[in-house]
Amino acid sequence: MNRMVLGGFAALLMVAAGLFWWQGRAAVDPGKIPAFSLAAPQEDLSLPTATGAGQKGAALPQASEQSKEQKRFDRLDRNRDGKIARVEMLAPRAAAFRKLDTDGNNLLSFEEWAVKTGNKFKGADANGDGLLDRGEFATTKPKPKVQPACKCGAKAPPPAPTPSDDDEG
Repeated sequence: MNRMVLGGFAALLMVAAGLFWWQGRAAVDPGKIPAFSLAAPQEDLSLPTATGAGQKGAALPQASEQSKEQKRFDRLDRNRDGKIARVEMLAPRAAAFRKLDTDGNNLLSFEEWAVKTGNKFKGADANGDGLLDRGEFATTKPKPKVQPACKCGAKAPPPAPTPSDDDEG
């Protein structure tokens, strides 16, 4: 009895594999392939001169706002169904959350959220008394951002952090 069931199952598997093979074959229609002829008239294929005088390259393509918005939409639409679910919208932020959730319990305590500020405080508290005097507090000053000497073709630098941004941790 067991052999009959296994034999029937094997036969069904073979039929399914045959159907997949038959459906997956590439069919090439020789009438659709364009013929290449060396006798075809050719365009001016002369090499450009060393000076490049009188020649102009093609204009650079410009991205429209619609295509930028479409790219932004497509980055979030992971399953490509044309709709963004809440889970898809929050997915990019999950890595940042996991980085803050040090104990891995999917709950973010205040201490976990403020770990950067806590570490900054511990680093500035030179004498370890749990309090910062003026000299110790001065070491927490944000370092100035290095500005490029030339802004030739570079993007504009991000805005400088406000004091409230630095206190959050």
